[in-house]
Amino acid sequence: VDSMLGRRENPGEHEAMRKMKNEFMVNWDGLRTKDTERVLVLAATNRPFDLDEAVIRRLPRRLMVNLPDAPNRAKILQVILAKEDLSPDVDFDAVASMTDGYSGSDLKNLCVAAAHRPIKEILEKEKKERAAALAEGKPAPALSRSSDVRPLNMVDFKDAHERVCASVSSESVNMTELLQWNELYGEGGSRRKKALSYFM
Repeated sequence: VDSMLGRRENPGEHEAMRKMKNEFMVNWDGLRTKDTERVLVLAATNRPFDLDEAVIRRLPRRLMVNLPDAPNRAKILQVILAKEDLSPDVDFDAVASMTDGYSGSDLKNLCVAAAHRPIKEILEKEKKERAAALAEGKPAPALSRSSDVRPLNMVDFKDAHERVCASVSSESVNMTELLQWNELYGEGGSRRKKALSYFM
């Protein structure tokens, strides 16, 4: 949502874009619902601090979706690997525990890296067999089929873990800004807890 409804005071923004935002928000305020037809405005961003204040006011519920914890990482891995051939030694909970700080996208990259390992083994085997056949003057052996690829095992995931790191750090500037914004504007944030007061 930040790509379309960012801050209007941005000096580099074109006047037409500001007019479009104003028109969008005017029509947003005018949305009407019926008993059988409801209108739900759902917005997602990883840069809420770039949103226009008027947009923030029009989104009364603001929920931060943080990085997945270990049980949720295990569930994400099960979804990603649902159609893959896995060895009995693959332990989703063990992979989840060694991927602390990984996002869903990071877990997908980890699984892709793990899946490359059995394919790489077959390619190396074919290369050696072709070289041996050529040296002996024999015809090249037939290429391997997809059914020849072995199932993914735990070693594949441990090897992939050494090469695929988490893309987000809890100490990064962006993460700090997100947590600060959530504390101010998010549901259950400090702004809701602090009452305004004045002295006469």
